[in-house]
Amino acid sequence: MTDPQDASGSRARGRRMARAERRSQLLTIALDLFATEGFHHVSMDDIAERAQVSKPVLYRHFPSKLDLYLAVVDQQGADLLAAVERAVAPLEAGPVARGEGRTVVAAVVEAYLAFVQVAGESSTLLFESDVTRDTQVRGRVEHAAAEVTRRIAEVLSGVTGRGRADADVLAAALVATAQGAATYWLRHGGGQGIERVVELVTDLQWRGLAGLVRPDYPYGDA
Repeated sequence: MTDPQDASGSRARGRRMARAERRSQLLTIALDLFATEGFHHVSMDDIAERAQVSKPVLYRHFPSKLDLYLAVVDQQGADLLAAVERAVAPLEAGPVARGEGRTVVAAVVEAYLAFVQVAGESSTLLFESDVTRDTQVRGRVEHAAAEVTRRIAEVLSGVTGRGRADADVLAAALVATAQGAATYWLRHGGGQGIERVVELVTDLQWRGLAGLVRPDYPYGDA
């Protein structure tokens, strides 16, 4: 069995990595630890030990535990926004055939379900951070949600013909429903497949949205 310490008593170190690779490794490890243990129960020592690096190396990438946590939250937010961007892209690329609006709604719902499926409990860092009393963290978490809502509102405004204030409310409702369903499925899914959850939530959302599509919407197959 290999002794974790060398002759001088220092912790064994992992292999050398390029700066970008090391940063990515540290973010992955921090994501796992913060998600399973919570921000307040994880120390920089814990992260350094898991990564097999010295604390000075860790601090060269992230000056503090809060900086590391914020970087993790930012990455989670970017991943989710990218998934939503892919979902709404067909409506903006056009032309849009009748019935494709429901497909886009389903894609947004599926983006949330796929996000929690991959992220697991780490999705709570973006949805239910245990550090939201900190103004910096709350701002970053709210920024991620606001960016997704803004993006969906842009699309809804064009599709429904409603003013931006109305579109913002509709988008916020869609996001809250998709996020709530995704979080529920993660914790209480009981074997329910993603496809079925997407179908159910899409039916709920589309039945309301379909009645809001403006009568003169320029369908590509008209």
